[in-house]
Amino acid sequence: MARSKEFEVSEVLDKAMKIFWEQGYEKTSMSDLVEHMGIHRRSLYATFDDKHSLFLQAMDRYCGNVNATLLAEVKTSKTAVEALQKIFGFMISESEDMPSGCLIVNSAVELAARDMDVDTRSIESFTVAEQMFEQIILWGQRDGEFSSDHDAKEMAEYLHNISVGIRVMARTSVDKEKLCRIVKVSTKFLQG
Repeated sequence: MARSKEFEVSEVLDKAMKIFWEQGYEKTSMSDLVEHMGIHRRSLYATFDDKHSLFLQAMDRYCGNVNATLLAEVKTSKTAVEALQKIFGFMISESEDMPSGCLIVNSAVELAARDMDVDTRSIESFTVAEQMFEQIILWGQRDGEFSSDHDAKEMAEYLHNISVGIRVMARTSVDKEKLCRIVKVSTKFLQG
């Protein structure tokens, strides 16, 4: 008779995501994962195969969570400017129970040059972010909030680059006020 799992997969995956986010892939050992996730090593292997597969699933989970949060922020915004403020506010703010920065950006910096799976997931995540920014810029241009002097796709690439920089800087002790100023200047640039 097969034993049933004594844990909820999504809960332990969230725990793995958090430790990878805090420490990075290379620094996180299997012992760290077993301890942090609260499951036996054999259960980890039986459920997730290996550390690399677990890491990729954690990246996917992170992307799903962040994309859902950002989409909700955009949908509840009354203006394109408000949508950008909410998105960047989410990137800058620190949740007490979550690490700072961004798991995808951190992973791209750490691993994308030598891990095709991480590179692919990072590029996919970046593409989704650029598409979101493009839709917000088009919305702002249509409603007269943003200048139409620039191509929305190119401006989305620019904003995404700013967002990556902000997420990297958010991992440091840099003053959050500075990050807010960067967002303000970027928004003014869009307004013309």
